[in-house]
This record gives sequence, structure tokens and C-alpha cells, in this order.
Amino acid sequence: MKKEKNTKQKKTGKIQKVPFLNLRAQNQALEKDLLITIQQVIRNSRFILGPETKALEQEVALFCQAKHAIGVNSGTDALMLALKALNIGPGDEVIVPDYTFIATATPVLMLGATPVLVDIEPETFTLDPELVLRAITSKTKAIIPVHLYGQPADMSRILKIARSKKIAVIEDAAQSLGSAWQGRPVGALGDMGCISFFPTKNLGALGDAGMVVTNSARLAKRLRSLRDHGAEVKYCHTELGYNTRLDEIQAAALRVKLPLLKHWNDRRKSIAAAYARGLPGSALELPLVRKHAEHVYHQYVVRSKKRDALQAYATRHGIGTAVHYPRPLHQQPVLAKLPSARKKFPHSEKAAKEILCLPIAPECTDQEIKRVIEVIKSF
Repeated sequence: MKKEKNTKQKKTGKIQKVPFLNLRAQNQALEKDLLITIQQVIRNSRFILGPETKALEQEVALFCQAKHAIGVNSGTDALMLALKALNIGPGDEVIVPDYTFIATATPVLMLGATPVLVDIEPETFTLDPELVLRAITSKTKAIIPVHLYGQPADMSRILKIARSKKIAVIEDAAQSLGSAWQGRPVGALGDMGCISFFPTKNLGALGDAGMVVTNSARLAKRLRSLRDHGAEVKYCHTELGYNTRLDEIQAAALRVKLPLLKHWNDRRKSIAAAYARGLPGSALELPLVRKHAEHVYHQYVVRSKKRDALQAYATRHGIGTAVHYPRPLHQQPVLAKLPSARKKFPHSEKAAKEILCLPIAPECTDQEIKRVIEVIKSF
């Protein structure tokens, strides 16, 4: 390693800190507009399934080139309602990638079905279609490809497999709003797409929020019933549903931010390009963008066999980083007893040991990105 003093500010001797994420900066810049729209919600006092939710659903559907969008209160509930709308339950199997956030798999368990874990492609961290094909059984009812870190999974191959086997496809688009596969936005490529508006996402609410998009009028009708206690008509409950509705304040805040999403995603791509120019020769493996895919860089993920040492070094020099995710699903205690968890997952295990996420939020300045490159290359 080079001497650490070379990575410090020459004039003051102080370390220039670069936060991994700066939500405060994003929301402060929009504070006036956010407060105005929240005040409007308070004045009309329609807090649940009001005009802001309806308008946001229309805008997100248009953004995703989908016919329908159904607002719910989290990305996790979006996945659960999508599974429920397909009548998935005990005795059914659902294929999910082994390397993802646990919320991709837990809704399957909550409905009494069995997650079937499948390893990832090492270059893209997304579901390996060949392994998907091998994992299908007579009990398989759905596949959940995750567009991890903002990069689409290989939807052409996954959809071809699913259609040939008459299996549903639910896209986990929690990290990828605005990304595209072969020029088409993710989310509406399969039967349903599930979006998270968790505050740290590319489009983040001021709390929990989520949405399901679909081109099926039948599924959309079922989803709207399921999110509202199983009622298609008020006070007439035709099935056991849930209370998982997107509230008006979150919808209003998201409507302020949605027009900026393309700009924010473009800024992420610009930062990724700066890293691609500045980091070669740093002994890191940089992210690969799949052919035919548009990556929106929810995370900028590098790989290093000395990941833990690199992260500690970056921290000492004021650079915020994160590890998403340090433990694959088959190593999670709540999932470790699954039959599929006994298989080997070399690629997800290797990724869990090597990946490191660098700052890429659109609020990062050019100077901050330059500083990140300087520190990482000095390791």
C-alpha cells in the first residue's frame, strides 16, 4: 500500500469525507416542494387511496410502459400480493436467486410455499437461466428474477423458459426502476413487477412504500382487492385480504421526485463512467453491463479478494462504503433448512465475500468521486 499521508488533503491535513449516501441533501433540495404537496394532502385529508395515489399509479405505469400499477405499503408486500394473486401457497415452489435481499424469498414462505434457491451468474449477480431450467419441477409455479443493483436479469432466456413451462414470472424490480431490457423498461416484462420505494432506492419515499405493475387487467383487479382487505366493493369482502395500501403522503412525495428520476439515473451512469475511467489498474473487478441491458446503478459494485481490508482502508480515509450482501440466502438461519439450501452456491458465496459498494448517489459531487477514486487506487 502507498503511504496513507498521500491520500489526505495537502493544505489542511484533514481527511475529506465522502458519505456513502446523503439522503438529507436530496430531501433538503426538494423540501419546499415536498412540504407544499404534503400540506395539500393534510388540507384535503384524504390519506388512504386518494387522488395522489391514483395519480402516482398512472405515472409509474406510464414510466414502466405497463397498463396497470397498484400502490402498496412496501416492496415486500408487493411481492407477497403478486404471489397471492397467482394463488401460490402450500405445496408450490417458487424459484428465487440465492444472492439477493431476504425479502425476495420471505413472502414465499409467508404464503406457505417453498423458495427454491438458485445460484447467480458471476458477472452480473443475477439469476442464472441454465440453473433455473434445472430447478424446475412439477411444483414450480413462479420464477422471481431480481434485477440486482440496477442491472436487468437475462429476461429473454428466463421468459422463454417460463413460457415453455407455463410458469409465471414476477420481476423483483426493487432496485431497478428506470432500467431496461432490450429497450423495454423492467417491471412489465413478466406477469408482474414489484417495486420498492424504500428511502434509499433510486426513487425513494419518505418511509416505506411499494407498487406492483402489470399488463393484466385480471391480476390488477385481484391485486387491488388483496391490498384492501379482499374487497372489490366497499364493505363486501370476497376473500381474505391484507391491509397494505400506499398512503397519500408517500404518494405525494413520490410524485415530487418521479420527474427527477431519469436525471438522477443519468447522474448515476455518469458516476459509473467516471469510476470505469478512473479505477482500471486498481486490482478491482469492475461491474460488467450485460449486452441489451440498461443499468441504472442502484449500487456501484466492485469486487476484491481483499474486500474487508479495502473497506477498512476506505473507512480510515473517510470514504463511505457498504456490503450488499454479506450472506447468501442459503446461509440465512431462517432459510437454511430449505431442501435447496443444501446445494452448492459457489458464485453467490464468492460474491458475498468479495463485493463492495462505492458511493454513487446522484448527490455525489465530481470532487467527491475523484476523491473516492484516489483513495481506492492508493490501496
